[in-house]
Amino acid sequence: MNRIKLTTVLFLTIIIAACSPTKNGEKKSQKENATNEVVTGTTTQESEPEKKEEQSNTMTQILIRTSMGEITIALYDETPLHKDNFIKLVNQNYYDGVLFHRIIKNFMVQTGDPNSKTAKPGDPLGNGGPGYTIPAEIHPKYYHKRGALAAARMGDNVNPKRESSGSQFYIVDGNTFPRTDLARFSNYKYTDTQKEVYETIGGAPHLDGQYTVFGEVVSGMEVVDLIAAQPKDRMDRPTQDVKIISMTIVE
Repeated sequence: MNRIKLTTVLFLTIIIAACSPTKNGEKKSQKENATNEVVTGTTTQESEPEKKEEQSNTMTQILIRTSMGEITIALYDETPLHKDNFIKLVNQNYYDGVLFHRIIKNFMVQTGDPNSKTAKPGDPLGNGGPGYTIPAEIHPKYYHKRGALAAARMGDNVNPKRESSGSQFYIVDGNTFPRTDLARFSNYKYTDTQKEVYETIGGAPHLDGQYTVFGEVVSGMEVVDLIAAQPKDRMDRPTQDVKIISMTIVE
């Protein structure tokens, strides 16, 4: 990574690290907060959740085969630009061989950087993509509950429209939060159901309204948990590669 890219990544880390969610009202250490509050911007341009109130049988589903097991996701119709782009990349086998390059237990797992396919141990990752971004489709109905599928992006300082990476995405592993804490994480106007989900199932509410959520896990959350819990280096990359073997549309 050249000096400019490294500076950008570090700057984004500092910006989003300002949020400080807690579990069940308990304070976390400064080290834990600095690690668990980050989804780095990502473009070159640039057990399963129990509640699925948004899920529909008509949603397009994608089977993700990883080196640690299978995950099935469903794509929302209300985010058509992200849905159509994701389906296009799946049909092009774009994700085959891509690594999960960033994992944080109780927060999220991130993948979709094509540069990771040939990465050596220690190589910095998170700046690769298809060379385009996608306009934001931030919908109040969809939030960062446990199992949410969302698009990574560059920070507001260089991306004020919050456009998404053309390929990088993350799946929320999540933590539980008392509903009384939600107001300090986000200006979102949560429904009672959404508050209950964060309190009982968990998620990452401090990201709500900032990133496009365009789908959710419908099976395989135990695999997401397993990936998130892997040993990792100081850049949050698993010390042993965890990769996407293939993605296919479920017929």
